[in-house]
Amino acid sequence: MLRFLIHYGIHFGLPFAIGFLFFKEGRWRVIGILLAGILIDLDHLLASPIYDATRCSIGFHPLHTYWAMAFYMLLLLFRKSRLIGFALLLHLLADAFDCYLLDLGW
Repeated sequence: MLRFLIHYGIHFGLPFAIGFLFFKEGRWRVIGILLAGILIDLDHLLASPIYDATRCSIGFHPLHTYWAMAFYMLLLLFRKSRLIGFALLLHLLADAFDCYLLDLGW
């Protein structure tokens, strides 16, 4: 249960925290973009089963690969795509932390 709360807390709570702590203007736009990072989970639809609580997403799903991470990091270099790249990397951070907790046996 704690693993679930931490994982989804990062996915949904952290975007609100970042928006409220670091953005005064355009706060809701920023929060919306950060929350939209969850859309890369659409690649889970390609897996069978779609959801497996014991599977680490990092390196398994196409949009969760190291190649994808490299592309998301490139997005940070350009002002217009920086927030989108950050949202996608934030999503992968949540998933990586989930993998770490999974390895610990949580």
